Amino acid sequence: MNDSAYRVDTISRLAQWRIDNLGFSSYRKSDPFKIGKWNWYLVVEKNRNLLIKLFPEIPKLARDNPPVASFNIRVISSLGGRKTLVHPEIRDKQLRSGEGFVWALDVQLSGRFIIDLEFLDLKIASPNGGESRSIWSEGFTQNNTNSTTLSSVGRMLSESIHTDIIICASNGTIGAHRAVLAARSPVFHSMFSHNLKEKEMSAINIADMSIEACQAFLSYIYSNIKRQDFIDHRLDLLRAADKYDISDLKDACEESLIEDIDTKNVLERLQSGSMYRLPKLKSCCIQYLVKFGKIFDINEEFNAFIQSGDRDLIGEVVNEILSVWKGF
Repeated sequence: MNDSAYRVDTISRLAQWRIDNLGFSSYRKSDPFKIGKWNWYLVVEKNRNLLIKLFPEIPKLARDNPPVASFNIRVISSLGGRKTLVHPEIRDKQLRSGEGFVWALDVQLSGRFIIDLEFLDLKIASPNGGESRSIWSEGFTQNNTNSTTLSSVGRMLSESIHTDIIICASNGTIGAHRAVLAARSPVFHSMFSHNLKEKEMSAINIADMSIEACQAFLSYIYSNIKRQDFIDHRLDLLRAADKYDISDLKDACEESLIEDIDTKNVLERLQSGSMYRLPKLKSCCIQYLVKFGKIFDINEEFNAFIQSGDRDLIGEVVNEILSVWKGF
């Protein structure tokens, strides 16, 4: 049996183990695969039932802080057509190395099948019984090397200290500082340095952003954005980063959007990846759809994309289908 029989493929929060045939084997354990902070293992065991097990690898020093997982798990079989067995959604289940998740199926599978595991959330259990915290709520931090100075800069925005320009969003206004905007964006720098109308004006019109998204955008520029504001406005921030040429914000948006691709957002993110020239995001979305077979889960939405999407992008997806699809 070759090494690929034990490999689990991962992308974003999704893991898939492709099993060609268990044959006469009654037990098979996967290679470790990384999701979140932990290495994980899947096990398939045959006796009267088919058992599927999931458990983490927890270092000795972290045994008092095991993961608390929410996830969906399915088995997709090619026998007699594409048949899918779905376990009810698992919510906030604490998993330890010797106390993992076990799913007993009352069917025996033969031939090729896929174990499809998609994490919805991963938390770290509190050793003193307190509230568990999501590891993905820690996901975005700006590089703040001098927190006191940057806190003061952030107060300039939040308290409107000596603002000298007004940003007009679609549904409100907010004061800002020309020097800060110019230092962070070549586009703003050009606006305030050349004979453009904005040089003499006391306001800049950003009509394609809501006041909430604009506040998040300026908070990023001033290095005091809150994580939830960043998450809530990622696509608006991506559009603004592209428009105003702020490369570090564009990179941060791409990395964050890759982290939680799912069937509800993959087509939107695929098109954003193409529009804003984000090759990693676009590639991950295409892999999620094709290599991981998620096209099957969104047939209606994908057909609508084929009818109305960008022709070149559709061509890339179709070429990927033709090159890698092998029966699933």
